Amino acid sequence: MHRMERDEWLAFAMHGTRTGKVATVRADGAPHVAPVWFLIDSSDGVDRILFNTGANTVKGKALRRDPRFSMCVDSDGPPFSYVIFHAHAELTEEPGDLLAWATRLGARYLGAERGEELGRRNAVPGELLVIGTITKVIAEADLAG
Repeated sequence: MHRMERDEWLAFAMHGTRTGKVATVRADGAPHVAPVWFLIDSSDGVDRILFNTGANTVKGKALRRDPRFSMCVDSDGPPFSYVIFHAHAELTEEPGDLLAWATRLGARYLGAERGEELGRRNAVPGELLVIGTITKVIAEADLAG
């Protein structure tokens, strides 16, 4: 077992079509976890997690109340590895941003030929783009190695 450095956890999290499991807190204080398609963007030197959610979903409502969230990305087979991100969300409904990022998400998870289709589907009123600035990372590789 070893702790992953930034380049290793970034490659691990963005490998293939791994999903993130996003944890937020409901209004009554109960925990909520949901799988999401995500991207990590570091184009301006700051690591950010991006994903879409509906404004009226549990995630959307929770993030409007409290912008903090955690996300776990893991491998489901030996030697088993994981990354846990802690982040602070900014939410936007700006159509251009929604379209651009939803298209990139679609391309990652459904292939380039379907990226635009997903982008158009998710760049509509009632959808949010979550831009989570990563504040802490816990990443361990080869747990069963």
